[in-house]
Amino acid sequence: RKSIRQKKVGAQKKWASTWQAVSNTASPIGKPDPPTPHISKCWQNFGLAGNGASDFAVGGDLICMGGAGGWIVGGMFTGLVEEMGCCEWLRIGAEGARLAVRAPHISDTVRIGDSVAVNGCCLTVTQTLDGVMEFDLLMETLRRTNLESLAPGAGVNLERSLAADGRLGGHFVQGHVDTTTKVRSAVRQGADMRLDFEMPAEFACYLAYKGSVAINGVSLTVAEVGSDTFTVWIIPHTAAVTNLGALEAGHTINLECDMLAKYTARILECRRD
Repeated sequence: RKSIRQKKVGAQKKWASTWQAVSNTASPIGKPDPPTPHISKCWQNFGLAGNGASDFAVGGDLICMGGAGGWIVGGMFTGLVEEMGCCEWLRIGAEGARLAVRAPHISDTVRIGDSVAVNGCCLTVTQTLDGVMEFDLLMETLRRTNLESLAPGAGVNLERSLAADGRLGGHFVQGHVDTTTKVRSAVRQGADMRLDFEMPAEFACYLAYKGSVAINGVSLTVAEVGSDTFTVWIIPHTAAVTNLGALEAGHTINLECDMLAKYTARILECRRD
């Protein structure tokens, strides 16, 4: 058997050769700094595959390629909003769409090619300057999310992709919005807030009592499941630091169901077939 030290050295050599191959790939933004060896375990299962309303292609584990062509480590979130940014502008034209978001607290820590969840939709940073981040949007993204309705001054929930050694405070959120749905009611009860949402029939099987769900990128617990609605509760802190506190009946939200529920349902479906 190989010793633990031999295995570690072998893994680091494999990491180094993999990174060298990646860094030799042409990129319009230049070669990014290599990740440290302690996250080399994330560099595996290469291969690109698009999924849902995401503006980048996810490879294995935590490998992804941003729209600008730069290799980054990221693409997974935990549903804990880091900042409520402000929409500067949204420009939609024949050749595509671009979104600018002012985020003074996190913009200085992101680079071109990094992944940021905007209202729960994973986007790739294409430019950052003076506290403002810019993103390219696919037409698919506009169709599947509420980003198309953003107006200047609108608050958006922001979360940087989870670091390999970060704490998972919410649940696994991919940033692949499944669909949008409407707020049925938003009622303050004491200091807390009850939110009832219309439940899209095709996603009802993924919503369970005490299960996890992401609403506009916020990790929440399902409190009730009805025949055509589901309910969550938010505490005053969540209402204050996210855009959920401003929701009213009729508003549109981004919905991402728990990925574990989706995989479980798919496995059972395949077994039946």
